[in-house]
Amino acid sequence: MDRIEQSDMERTLNNLVSLRDVAREDLPRIYDFQLDPVSNRVAVTIPRSAEVFDAHWAAALQDPHIKAKAIVVGDILAGCISCFKMDGVEAVGYWLGREFWGRGIASRALELLLIEVTIRPLFARVGTTNGASLRVLQKCGFVVERIQFSPADDRYPECEEALLILR
Repeated sequence: MDRIEQSDMERTLNNLVSLRDVAREDLPRIYDFQLDPVSNRVAVTIPRSAEVFDAHWAAALQDPHIKAKAIVVGDILAGCISCFKMDGVEAVGYWLGREFWGRGIASRALELLLIEVTIRPLFARVGTTNGASLRVLQKCGFVVERIQFSPADDRYPECEEALLILR
């Protein structure tokens, strides 16, 4: 496929990307997305057990300060994106099913979220080995504030990560 055709396809696809509130019915698919071993390797994450996942989302859906959105392409659930408080600052995070990678969907979803979420500064953390996610954030105006070593915990293996900020 030549570059012009790909660009037209990405534009068409981006027009199909929308956000809506995460519904309980979305959770089984979101749970499956976060189990994917390739996704976890790229995102430098450890998948949550069913019990931890359910508790996390039950709390997130009850918290009025968390903006949790489903990423929808046409009428297909492609992932989720959210704004939440982490380490005392407002942060964003997203997860896209692997079959939706590389099509500009994450960038468009983040653009849409940033229209709704006007809080600034806004932060994001991403493993430095996750070049695609770094590009998504930078495309949407985030800049790397610093690189840090983060020790392992129950959700993340130890890694070098970038802390990004949108002012």
